Amino acid sequence: MQDTPITKTQLAVMSAAAGICVANIYYNQPILKAIAHDFGVQESRAGIISVLAQAGYGLGLFFITPLGDKINRKKLILSLQVVLILTLVGITFVQNFFWICAFSLLLGLLSVAAQVILPLAASMDSKNRGRNVGIIFTGILVGILAARVFSGLIADWLNWRYVYGISSGMVTLGAIALYFTLPNNHQVMFEGNYIKLLGSSLQQLKRFPLLRRTALLGGLAFGIFCSFWTTLTFHLSGEPFNYKSDIIGLFGLLAIGGALLAPIFGKLADKGSPARAQVFSILLVLAGVLLVMVFPLSVTAFVAAVLLLDVGVQATQVTNVATIYSLDATAHSRINTAYMTSYFIGGALGTFVGIQCWDAGGWGLVTWQMLVWCLACLALAAWGLRRKA
Repeated sequence: MQDTPITKTQLAVMSAAAGICVANIYYNQPILKAIAHDFGVQESRAGIISVLAQAGYGLGLFFITPLGDKINRKKLILSLQVVLILTLVGITFVQNFFWICAFSLLLGLLSVAAQVILPLAASMDSKNRGRNVGIIFTGILVGILAARVFSGLIADWLNWRYVYGISSGMVTLGAIALYFTLPNNHQVMFEGNYIKLLGSSLQQLKRFPLLRRTALLGGLAFGIFCSFWTTLTFHLSGEPFNYKSDIIGLFGLLAIGGALLAPIFGKLADKGSPARAQVFSILLVLAGVLLVMVFPLSVTAFVAAVLLLDVGVQATQVTNVATIYSLDATAHSRINTAYMTSYFIGGALGTFVGIQCWDAGGWGLVTWQMLVWCLACLALAAWGLRRKA
Protein backbone atom coordinates (compact mmCIF):
# COMPACT_ATOMS: atom_id res chain seq x y z
CA MET A 1 0.00 0.00 0.00
CA GLN A 2 1.27 3.45 -0.90
CA ASP A 3 1.33 6.14 1.80
CA THR A 4 2.80 9.10 -0.03
CA PRO A 5 0.90 12.22 -1.07
CA ILE A 6 -1.41 11.69 -4.03
CA THR A 7 -0.48 13.87 -6.99
CA LYS A 8 -2.83 16.63 -8.12
CA THR A 9 -3.28 14.81 -11.44
CA GLN A 10 -4.31 11.60 -9.70
CA LEU A 11 -6.79 13.43 -7.47
CA ALA A 12 -8.28 15.32 -10.42
CA VAL A 13 -8.69 12.21 -12.57
CA MET A 14 -10.10 10.10 -9.71
CA SER A 15 -12.52 12.87 -8.72
CA ALA A 16 -13.74 13.42 -12.28
CA ALA A 17 -14.08 9.70 -13.04
CA ALA A 18 -16.02 9.08 -9.82
CA GLY A 19 -18.40 11.93 -10.63
CA ILE A 20 -18.93 10.71 -14.21
CA CYS A 21 -19.77 7.20 -12.96
CA VAL A 22 -22.23 8.15 -10.24
CA ALA A 23 -23.94 10.79 -12.40
CA ASN A 24 -25.53 7.99 -14.42
CA ILE A 25 -27.86 7.13 -11.52
CA TYR A 26 -29.37 10.62 -11.49
CA TYR A 27 -29.76 11.49 -15.17
CA ASN A 28 -33.31 10.16 -15.06
CA GLN A 29 -34.68 12.55 -12.43
CA PRO A 30 -35.34 15.71 -14.53
CA ILE A 31 -36.43 13.64 -17.56
CA LEU A 32 -38.88 11.23 -15.91
CA LYS A 33 -41.80 13.02 -17.54
CA ALA A 34 -40.20 12.70 -20.99
CA ILE A 35 -39.44 9.01 -20.42
CA ALA A 36 -43.00 8.40 -19.18
CA HIS A 37 -44.39 10.08 -22.31
CA ASP A 38 -42.07 8.12 -24.62
CA PHE A 39 -43.11 4.75 -23.18
CA GLY A 40 -46.76 5.69 -22.58
CA VAL A 41 -46.75 5.16 -18.80
CA GLN A 42 -47.81 7.31 -15.86
CA GLU A 43 -45.25 9.60 -14.20
CA SER A 44 -45.49 7.68 -10.91
CA ARG A 45 -44.71 4.43 -12.77
CA ALA A 46 -41.75 6.03 -14.54
CA GLY A 47 -40.47 7.03 -11.11
CA ILE A 48 -39.58 3.36 -10.50
CA ILE A 49 -36.60 3.95 -12.81
CA SER A 50 -35.06 6.22 -10.16
CA VAL A 51 -35.76 3.68 -7.43
CA LEU A 52 -34.20 0.82 -9.42
CA ALA A 53 -31.07 2.80 -10.31
CA GLN A 54 -30.47 3.64 -6.65
CA ALA A 55 -31.38 0.12 -5.51
CA GLY A 56 -28.89 -1.26 -8.03
CA TYR A 57 -26.25 1.03 -6.61
CA GLY A 58 -27.02 -0.25 -3.13
CA LEU A 59 -26.70 -3.87 -4.33
CA GLY A 60 -23.41 -3.05 -6.02
CA LEU A 61 -22.11 -1.45 -2.86
CA PHE A 62 -22.79 -4.62 -0.90
CA PHE A 63 -21.83 -7.27 -3.45
CA ILE A 64 -19.06 -5.55 -5.44
CA THR A 65 -17.20 -2.85 -3.48
CA PRO A 66 -15.90 -5.20 -0.73
CA LEU A 67 -13.79 -6.81 -3.45
CA GLY A 68 -11.57 -3.73 -3.22
CA ASP A 69 -10.01 -5.28 -0.08
CA LYS A 70 -9.33 -8.55 -1.89
CA ILE A 71 -8.42 -7.89 -5.54
CA ASN A 72 -6.61 -5.19 -7.51
CA ARG A 73 -8.75 -2.05 -7.20
CA LYS A 74 -7.55 -0.58 -10.51
CA LYS A 75 -8.62 -3.70 -12.43
CA LEU A 76 -11.95 -3.79 -10.59
CA ILE A 77 -12.68 -0.14 -11.42
CA LEU A 78 -11.84 -0.54 -15.11
CA SER A 79 -13.85 -3.78 -15.45
CA LEU A 80 -16.94 -2.13 -13.99
CA GLN A 81 -16.57 0.83 -16.34
CA VAL A 82 -16.34 -1.36 -19.45
CA VAL A 83 -19.64 -3.10 -18.65
CA LEU A 84 -21.18 0.26 -17.66
CA ILE A 85 -20.37 1.63 -21.12
CA LEU A 86 -22.22 -1.29 -22.75
CA THR A 87 -25.21 -0.76 -20.45
CA LEU A 88 -25.42 2.93 -21.34
CA VAL A 89 -25.42 2.05 -25.04
CA GLY A 90 -28.26 -0.38 -24.32
CA ILE A 91 -30.36 2.34 -22.63
CA THR A 92 -29.73 4.65 -25.57
CA PHE A 93 -31.53 2.28 -27.95
CA VAL A 94 -34.03 0.50 -25.66
CA GLN A 95 -37.63 0.38 -26.93
CA ASN A 96 -39.41 -1.39 -24.07
CA PHE A 97 -40.25 -0.03 -20.60
CA PHE A 98 -39.37 -3.35 -18.93
CA TRP A 99 -35.88 -3.23 -20.42
CA ILE A 100 -35.19 0.36 -19.41
CA CYS A 101 -36.09 -0.71 -15.86
CA ALA A 102 -33.73 -3.69 -16.10
CA PHE A 103 -30.95 -1.57 -17.59
CA SER A 104 -31.46 1.06 -14.86
CA LEU A 105 -30.92 -1.57 -12.16
CA LEU A 106 -27.76 -2.78 -13.91
CA LEU A 107 -26.58 0.79 -14.44
CA GLY A 108 -26.79 1.44 -10.70
CA LEU A 109 -24.95 -1.81 -9.95
CA LEU A 110 -22.02 -0.89 -12.21
CA SER A 111 -21.76 2.76 -11.18
CA VAL A 112 -20.25 1.62 -7.86
CA ALA A 113 -16.89 2.03 -9.57
CA ALA A 114 -17.03 5.45 -7.89
CA GLN A 115 -17.11 3.75 -4.48
CA VAL A 116 -14.03 1.69 -5.29
CA ILE A 117 -12.19 4.89 -6.18
CA LEU A 118 -13.08 6.51 -2.83
CA PRO A 119 -11.39 3.98 -0.48
CA LEU A 120 -8.47 3.76 -2.90
CA ALA A 121 -7.86 7.49 -2.40
CA ALA A 122 -8.22 7.08 1.39
CA SER A 123 -5.62 4.29 1.49
CA MET A 124 -3.03 6.05 -0.67
CA ASP A 125 -2.31 8.91 1.74
CA SER A 126 -3.40 8.49 5.38
CA LYS A 127 -2.00 11.85 6.52
CA ASN A 128 -4.32 13.84 4.25
CA ARG A 129 -7.16 11.33 4.21
CA GLY A 130 -9.94 13.78 5.07
CA ARG A 131 -8.82 16.31 2.48
CA ASN A 132 -8.43 13.71 -0.25
CA VAL A 133 -11.72 12.01 0.54
CA GLY A 134 -13.36 15.44 0.52
CA ILE A 135 -11.99 16.15 -2.96
CA ILE A 136 -13.09 12.79 -4.38
CA PHE A 137 -16.47 13.16 -2.70
CA THR A 138 -16.74 16.63 -4.24
CA GLY A 139 -16.38 14.97 -7.64
CA ILE A 140 -19.14 12.51 -6.74
CA LEU A 141 -21.43 15.28 -5.48
CA VAL A 142 -20.80 17.49 -8.50
CA GLY A 143 -21.56 14.48 -10.69
CA ILE A 144 -24.85 13.89 -8.88
CA LEU A 145 -25.87 17.54 -9.16
CA ALA A 146 -24.54 18.26 -12.65
CA ALA A 147 -26.35 15.14 -13.87
CA ARG A 148 -29.68 16.94 -13.48
CA VAL A 149 -28.48 20.01 -15.37
CA PHE A 150 -26.90 17.95 -18.14
CA SER A 151 -29.83 15.58 -18.67
CA GLY A 152 -32.40 18.37 -18.50
CA LEU A 153 -30.64 20.43 -21.16
CA ILE A 154 -29.81 17.53 -23.48
CA ALA A 155 -33.35 16.12 -23.25
CA ASP A 156 -34.85 19.51 -24.10
CA TRP A 157 -32.47 20.30 -26.96
CA LEU A 158 -32.24 16.80 -28.47
CA ASN A 159 -33.87 13.76 -26.82
CA TRP A 160 -33.55 11.95 -23.49
CA ARG A 161 -31.80 9.04 -25.24
CA TYR A 162 -28.85 11.26 -26.17
CA VAL A 163 -28.19 11.73 -22.44
CA TYR A 164 -27.11 8.11 -22.08
CA GLY A 165 -25.34 7.95 -25.43
CA ILE A 166 -23.15 10.94 -24.54
CA SER A 167 -22.56 9.51 -21.08
CA SER A 168 -21.16 6.30 -22.58
CA GLY A 169 -18.51 8.44 -24.28
CA MET A 170 -17.67 10.29 -21.06
CA VAL A 171 -17.30 7.04 -19.10
CA THR A 172 -14.97 5.78 -21.84
CA LEU A 173 -12.75 8.86 -21.51
CA GLY A 174 -12.73 8.51 -17.72
CA ALA A 175 -11.70 4.85 -17.96
CA ILE A 176 -8.82 5.70 -20.30
CA ALA A 177 -7.60 8.46 -17.95
CA LEU A 178 -7.74 6.10 -14.95
CA TYR A 179 -5.84 3.40 -16.85
CA PHE A 180 -2.89 5.72 -17.36
CA THR A 181 -3.10 7.46 -13.95
CA LEU A 182 -3.87 4.96 -11.19
CA PRO A 183 -1.05 2.99 -9.58
CA ASN A 184 -0.98 -0.77 -10.17
CA ASN A 185 0.32 -1.72 -6.73
CA HIS A 186 -2.08 -3.74 -4.61
CA GLN A 187 -1.96 -5.14 -1.09
CA VAL A 188 -4.45 -7.87 -0.16
CA MET A 189 -6.30 -6.86 3.03
CA PHE A 190 -8.57 -9.91 3.22
CA GLU A 191 -7.49 -13.52 2.64
CA GLY A 192 -10.85 -15.32 2.99
CA ASN A 193 -13.32 -16.30 0.27
CA TYR A 194 -16.05 -14.10 -1.23
CA ILE A 195 -18.79 -15.23 1.18
CA LYS A 196 -16.57 -14.50 4.17
CA LEU A 197 -15.72 -11.14 2.60
CA LEU A 198 -19.39 -10.17 2.48
CA GLY A 199 -19.86 -11.34 6.04
CA SER A 200 -16.88 -9.28 7.12
CA SER A 201 -18.49 -6.18 5.60
CA LEU A 202 -21.53 -6.68 7.85
CA GLN A 203 -19.21 -7.43 10.76
CA GLN A 204 -17.83 -3.89 10.54
CA LEU A 205 -21.20 -2.59 11.76
CA LYS A 206 -20.94 -4.85 14.80
CA ARG A 207 -17.34 -3.79 15.45
CA PHE A 208 -17.91 -0.04 15.42
CA PRO A 209 -20.86 1.71 17.14
CA LEU A 210 -19.71 4.94 15.46
CA LEU A 211 -20.14 3.29 12.06
CA ARG A 212 -23.68 2.18 12.94
CA ARG A 213 -24.77 5.66 13.98
CA THR A 214 -23.00 7.33 11.07
CA ALA A 215 -24.46 4.88 8.54
CA LEU A 216 -28.00 5.52 9.80
CA LEU A 217 -27.45 9.28 9.78
CA GLY A 218 -26.05 9.14 6.25
CA GLY A 219 -28.93 7.04 4.95
CA LEU A 220 -31.56 9.35 6.43
CA ALA A 221 -29.86 12.49 5.13
CA PHE A 222 -29.51 11.07 1.63
CA GLY A 223 -33.13 9.93 1.76
CA ILE A 224 -34.16 13.56 2.25
CA PHE A 225 -31.90 14.62 -0.62
CA CYS A 226 -33.35 12.06 -3.07
CA SER A 227 -36.95 12.58 -1.99
CA PHE A 228 -36.58 16.32 -2.55
CA TRP A 229 -34.95 16.14 -5.98
CA THR A 230 -37.21 13.43 -7.41
CA THR A 231 -40.49 15.08 -6.42
CA LEU A 232 -39.17 18.56 -7.26
CA THR A 233 -39.36 17.52 -10.93
CA PHE A 234 -43.10 16.84 -10.63
CA HIS A 235 -43.77 19.97 -8.55
CA LEU A 236 -41.95 22.39 -10.84
CA SER A 237 -43.40 20.89 -14.03
CA GLY A 238 -46.94 21.56 -12.78
CA GLU A 239 -48.94 24.67 -11.85
CA PRO A 240 -48.05 27.47 -11.28
CA PHE A 241 -44.47 26.94 -12.52
CA ASN A 242 -44.92 24.80 -15.67
CA TYR A 243 -41.13 24.51 -16.10
CA LYS A 244 -39.63 22.29 -18.78
CA SER A 245 -36.86 19.78 -18.07
CA ASP A 246 -34.06 22.19 -19.02
CA ILE A 247 -35.20 24.81 -16.47
CA ILE A 248 -35.72 22.17 -13.78
CA GLY A 249 -32.23 20.86 -14.46
CA LEU A 250 -30.76 24.33 -13.94
CA PHE A 251 -31.69 24.15 -10.26
CA GLY A 252 -28.82 21.69 -10.01
CA LEU A 253 -26.38 24.49 -10.86
CA LEU A 254 -27.29 26.20 -7.60
CA ALA A 255 -26.38 23.07 -5.68
CA ILE A 256 -22.98 22.54 -7.33
CA GLY A 257 -21.62 25.53 -5.43
CA GLY A 258 -22.49 23.73 -2.20
CA ALA A 259 -20.64 20.63 -3.35
CA LEU A 260 -17.44 22.65 -3.72
CA LEU A 261 -17.48 23.20 0.05
CA ALA A 262 -17.01 19.47 0.67
CA PRO A 263 -13.19 19.53 1.13
CA ILE A 264 -13.61 22.13 3.89
CA PHE A 265 -15.68 19.70 5.94
CA GLY A 266 -13.17 16.95 5.18
CA LYS A 267 -10.45 19.10 6.76
CA LEU A 268 -12.64 19.63 9.84
CA ALA A 269 -12.92 15.84 10.16
CA ASP A 270 -9.10 15.61 10.00
CA LYS A 271 -8.97 18.03 12.94
CA GLY A 272 -11.28 15.81 15.01
CA SER A 273 -14.54 17.80 15.21
CA PRO A 274 -17.04 15.68 13.19
CA ALA A 275 -19.97 15.64 15.66
CA ARG A 276 -20.24 19.43 15.77
CA ALA A 277 -20.09 19.59 11.98
CA GLN A 278 -22.87 16.98 11.70
CA VAL A 279 -25.26 18.94 13.95
CA PHE A 280 -24.60 22.16 12.05
CA SER A 281 -25.10 20.53 8.65
CA ILE A 282 -28.39 18.88 9.64
CA LEU A 283 -29.69 22.23 10.91
CA LEU A 284 -29.06 23.61 7.40
CA VAL A 285 -31.11 20.76 5.91
CA LEU A 286 -33.93 21.41 8.38
CA ALA A 287 -33.97 25.11 7.45
CA GLY A 288 -34.27 24.21 3.76
CA VAL A 289 -37.17 21.83 4.34
CA LEU A 290 -39.03 24.39 6.45
CA LEU A 291 -38.64 26.98 3.70
CA VAL A 292 -40.36 24.86 1.03
CA MET A 293 -43.05 23.85 3.53
CA VAL A 294 -43.98 27.43 4.36
CA PHE A 295 -43.49 28.86 0.84
CA PRO A 296 -44.40 26.03 -1.58
CA LEU A 297 -45.09 28.38 -4.51
CA SER A 298 -42.12 30.74 -4.14
CA VAL A 299 -39.23 30.40 -6.59
CA THR A 300 -37.02 32.39 -4.19
CA ALA A 301 -37.78 29.92 -1.41
CA PHE A 302 -36.82 27.01 -3.66
CA VAL A 303 -33.56 28.67 -4.67
CA ALA A 304 -32.63 29.18 -1.01
CA ALA A 305 -33.83 25.68 -0.07
CA VAL A 306 -31.74 24.03 -2.80
CA LEU A 307 -28.63 25.74 -1.45
CA LEU A 308 -29.39 24.89 2.19
CA LEU A 309 -30.35 21.27 1.54
CA ASP A 310 -27.42 20.52 -0.71
CA VAL A 311 -24.78 22.18 1.45
CA GLY A 312 -26.24 20.49 4.53
CA VAL A 313 -26.55 16.99 3.08
CA GLN A 314 -23.17 17.11 1.35
CA ALA A 315 -21.42 18.43 4.44
CA THR A 316 -22.97 15.60 6.45
CA GLN A 317 -21.77 12.95 4.02
CA VAL A 318 -18.21 14.26 3.68
CA THR A 319 -17.87 14.44 7.45
CA ASN A 320 -19.27 10.94 7.80
CA VAL A 321 -17.00 9.39 5.15
CA ALA A 322 -13.83 11.05 6.44
CA THR A 323 -14.71 9.87 9.97
CA ILE A 324 -15.37 6.20 9.15
CA TYR A 325 -12.10 5.88 7.23
CA SER A 326 -10.27 6.56 10.50
CA LEU A 327 -11.67 3.37 12.08
CA ASP A 328 -9.50 0.65 10.46
CA ALA A 329 -7.08 1.25 7.59
CA THR A 330 -7.03 -2.48 6.72
CA ALA A 331 -10.78 -2.61 6.05
CA HIS A 332 -11.51 0.55 4.08
CA SER A 333 -13.52 -1.13 1.32
CA ARG A 334 -15.59 -3.20 3.76
CA ILE A 335 -16.26 -0.20 6.03
CA ASN A 336 -17.16 1.82 2.94
CA THR A 337 -19.52 -0.99 1.89
CA ALA A 338 -21.31 -0.99 5.25
CA TYR A 339 -21.70 2.78 5.24
CA MET A 340 -22.51 3.40 1.58
CA THR A 341 -24.97 0.50 1.36
CA SER A 342 -26.96 2.14 4.16
CA TYR A 343 -26.48 5.49 2.45
CA PHE A 344 -28.00 4.45 -0.87
CA ILE A 345 -30.69 2.27 0.68
CA GLY A 346 -31.72 5.49 2.40
CA GLY A 347 -31.68 7.25 -0.96
CA ALA A 348 -33.81 4.58 -2.62
CA LEU A 349 -36.28 4.64 0.29
CA GLY A 350 -36.40 8.42 0.19
CA THR A 351 -37.18 8.35 -3.53
CA PHE A 352 -39.86 5.66 -3.10
CA VAL A 353 -41.54 7.33 -0.11
CA GLY A 354 -41.36 10.72 -1.81
CA ILE A 355 -43.13 9.40 -4.92
CA GLN A 356 -45.83 7.70 -2.80
CA CYS A 357 -46.38 10.91 -0.82
CA TRP A 358 -46.60 12.90 -4.05
CA ASP A 359 -49.33 10.57 -5.35
CA ALA A 360 -51.20 10.59 -2.03
CA GLY A 361 -50.97 14.26 -1.03
CA GLY A 362 -48.85 16.31 -3.43
CA TRP A 363 -46.04 18.61 -2.39
CA GLY A 364 -47.51 19.26 1.06
CA LEU A 365 -47.26 15.61 2.12
CA VAL A 366 -43.80 15.33 0.56
CA THR A 367 -42.48 18.15 2.74
CA TRP A 368 -44.04 16.69 5.90
CA GLN A 369 -42.30 13.36 5.42
CA MET A 370 -39.00 15.16 4.74
CA LEU A 371 -39.45 17.03 8.02
CA VAL A 372 -39.84 13.74 9.90
CA TRP A 373 -36.59 12.45 8.35
CA CYS A 374 -34.86 15.72 9.29
CA LEU A 375 -35.87 15.46 12.93
CA ALA A 376 -34.57 11.88 13.06
CA CYS A 377 -31.25 13.08 11.61
CA LEU A 378 -31.01 15.87 14.13
CA ALA A 379 -31.63 13.46 17.01
CA LEU A 380 -28.81 11.17 15.78
CA ALA A 381 -26.39 14.06 15.26
CA ALA A 382 -27.18 15.49 18.71
CA TRP A 383 -26.61 12.04 20.25
CA GLY A 384 -23.19 11.92 18.59
CA LEU A 385 -22.31 15.38 19.91
CA ARG A 386 -23.33 14.30 23.41
CA ARG A 387 -21.07 11.26 23.16
CA LYS A 388 -18.33 13.34 21.49
CA ALA A 389 -18.08 10.84 18.64
